[in-house]
Amino acid sequence: MFSKNTYISRRKQLKQQLSGGVVLFLANNEASMNYPSNTYRYRQDSSFTYFYGLQIAGLVGVIDIDEDKEILFGDDYGIDDIIWMGNQPTIADLAC
Repeated sequence: MFSKNTYISRRKQLKQQLSGGVVLFLANNEASMNYPSNTYRYRQDSSFTYFYGLQIAGLVGVIDIDEDKEILFGDDYGIDDIIWMGNQPTIADLAC
């Protein structure tokens, strides 16, 4: 969507506006129509998109204002996923 610096700037601005604490952003999960592998077209949570810009299901973003840390949690793709989709970036790569 936008450059990664846009999302970094948005998270930085949020940290400046809050006095302390932890902020939690949950990405949406995929929703199945009639069985788990048949899903509706994915739509990310708007807040998660605004602050992280990632369109991947099941991620969790944490901003620890007191420690000035930003953490992204998620599962990397396994070999079964890579066979169908090809090489995918790891969660560590996406967090940069």
